[in-house]
Amino acid sequence: MSPAHAATLVFAFALAAALLYYSLRGIEWRRVGRLVSGASPALLAAVAAMTMLTTFLRAWRWRVLLNAEARVGLSSAFWATAAGLFGNNFLPARAGELVRTYMISAEHDIGKAYVLATALAERVADAIVLVTIAAMVLLMIPSPPGWLESAARPFAALGLVGAGAIAILPFLGPLLERVIARAPLPPAIQTRLIATVEQGLRGLRAFHDAGRLSIFLGMALVIWALDAVGAVIGGAALGLHIPIPVAFLLIAGLGLGSALPSTPGYVGIYQFVAVSVLKPFGFRAEDALAYILVVQAIGYLVIGFWGGLGLARYRLILRSGRSG
Repeated sequence: MSPAHAATLVFAFALAAALLYYSLRGIEWRRVGRLVSGASPALLAAVAAMTMLTTFLRAWRWRVLLNAEARVGLSSAFWATAAGLFGNNFLPARAGELVRTYMISAEHDIGKAYVLATALAERVADAIVLVTIAAMVLLMIPSPPGWLESAARPFAALGLVGAGAIAILPFLGPLLERVIARAPLPPAIQTRLIATVEQGLRGLRAFHDAGRLSIFLGMALVIWALDAVGAVIGGAALGLHIPIPVAFLLIAGLGLGSALPSTPGYVGIYQFVAVSVLKPFGFRAEDALAYILVVQAIGYLVIGFWGGLGLARYRLILRSGRSG
């Protein structure tokens, strides 16, 4: 493990511990237990079905980017997406992005840098969409939570930087290649670096087609709208009424919070976001905690099942490739 990776893990666990302390202090656990034990099985099943649906749509959306240069089947994109989400839930530092990159690259013989670039650019685009949603909702709410309003600004700035990188970097390929060629590196490493940069820039260039970008953004809006509806249903399962504007704020906070260095499953970050977003709208901390625990548990079960199957399929592909 590199020093930088170790430092990131230490920071992630320290952040999780601090956020958990803030979120869990003074909690009446009996109320949390009553809310969870009294949850509606039918509505919880609906939340699980919604999680499955949005996972499928995320795979479909990613395939739009991948197919800018390849012919990736929807089933391949789905299994890789599910396995990637599985990795993000159970591995630190969003390692799931590497998991889905290796799966697609191995099955379709696409450059890893190209696949990873589409995956990371997808995350940047999601952040931009979430910031936009949060900004629109905050304009409509009379008394928005101050911390979320303040947090939206740096995320908006980062989103704009990311959008600028996606828009500009693909045009800087020749310049980057000249810089690498003049660097004091062995020729073999220079050649490899240039090929990797070229693949990565091609991945970013997938956003430069107007039709492809329109489809991607349209699907992003549908996905996050379904996530908001899922939040409303998840609240109803516990007897909580979460208005749709608050649900949008909640999913925006969870989505943006997941971009921070985190422990597996975003433990600490998700609890903090749920409590901080819901409390200003009249929910008790116990309500918010019960909600996020149930939603996380459903996510672990659904993504764990499909992601586990995706990883098993990947192992079979690797095994057949070696035997062939």
